[in-house]
Amino acid sequence: MDFYQFFNAVEQSGIAIWVRESLLALPVINALHVVGLALVFGTIFIVDLRLIGIPTATRPFTKVAGELLHWTWVGFGIALITGLLMFAANATTFYVNTQFQLKMVALLFAGLNMAVFEMVTVRSVARWDNERWTPPSARFAGFASILLWVTVIVLGRWIGYTKGFNFDAPVDIDLDNLFGAVRVLEITRIG
Repeated sequence: MDFYQFFNAVEQSGIAIWVRESLLALPVINALHVVGLALVFGTIFIVDLRLIGIPTATRPFTKVAGELLHWTWVGFGIALITGLLMFAANATTFYVNTQFQLKMVALLFAGLNMAVFEMVTVRSVARWDNERWTPPSARFAGFASILLWVTVIVLGRWIGYTKGFNFDAPVDIDLDNLFGAVRVLEITRIG
């Protein structure tokens, strides 16, 4: 199967064309992606700090995780949907982008880290839930999670500098009038 042809078909889909050619779609989707990722990383970071033993070691792990992880899933849903929309708009470019590929690998490892933690380490949570120091496997999961999510964020930003965006304005936008309206507003404020 030729993946490039598949990704080219995705890129030519109606929603991908809309995202790519709309004046506001891509900036709004990108902003929502950042919000979703901030929610994911922010909540996971607090849980991971508890696993490591800083600074909320006096609170049970199950309480910290219970209060935050549903927000992690909300953020993940937002980041996933917006990420798929951004990918669709330029699928063939992302498909060959090394930083994008590395980001996907880091996401895969973050998911595997979480799965191993949930299937193995959390089974013994009753023994260490109220302890300041979690078992080495829990601390490893916390450190690995932080490292992997920071890697995802760095690679995600790096994509923006290596992707090769097409900066042409959508064909239905009259830039002369758009900038003319801005100049009128500036002159009004100055005068």
